[in-house]
Amino acid sequence: MTNVWVICRKELRSYFASPIAYAVMALFALIFGIWFYLFTREFVNVSFRSQMSGGGPPMSVNEYIIRPILGFAGTISLFLIPLISMRLIAEEKRNGTMELLLTSPIQDLSIILGKWLGAMLLYLCVLGMSLLNIAFLFAWGKPDWKPVLVGYLGLILQGGCLLALGTLISAMTSNQIVAGGAAFFVSLLLYVLSWFTEFDSTTASKVLSYLSIITHMENFSKGVLDFKDAVFYVSFIFLALFLTARQMESLRWRS
Repeated sequence: MTNVWVICRKELRSYFASPIAYAVMALFALIFGIWFYLFTREFVNVSFRSQMSGGGPPMSVNEYIIRPILGFAGTISLFLIPLISMRLIAEEKRNGTMELLLTSPIQDLSIILGKWLGAMLLYLCVLGMSLLNIAFLFAWGKPDWKPVLVGYLGLILQGGCLLALGTLISAMTSNQIVAGGAAFFVSLLLYVLSWFTEFDSTTASKVLSYLSIITHMENFSKGVLDFKDAVFYVSFIFLALFLTARQMESLRWRS
């Protein structure tokens, strides 16, 4: 476990030693902030018109702002996570330091977990950029905090899946651009699977829909913690990291 933490800290330092971390955090904060403003403005306008026309039941901040903005945050992550994961192992191979890692006494699993955890910590920093916007809602409104926590848990699990997938793809190439592009393509494919099967009720369609990462995010964004969705994400992470370990094992034999 000590080796995992050492590699994790090294990976995290390397992110902040380059423009990658700052660029990803700034881009996420900008896009999230713009959409947060748009959702909040629409909520205020609709609430004002509702009051002027005779009122009605009070509108829910969770339903009209938090739920859609957290769902949109998952979409933003789809584009940004390949930027985080593309360098994890591909850069080591390009710089020729992969052989040093493979010939060291550190186990392959420790290397993979350390790099994945380092990327996860950066992803948590990226998500943290959105907390300031959410804090405004708690300062000026009365949202329910439980759906917010569940929504962020879903974002963390979904991000973990995409980062594990990106780690696997990064282990297959020494080109960071190829790794990033391939990770984005596969992530996008897993994202839109449910769209292709939305109006089909066959068994194959249900299986494809289940494999879509966005299908399992829907309940989280609603504030519903469903055990089967959490199991899917955790299983996906374990499978992707296991396949990465097998890929690393093949690289070790070649070296």
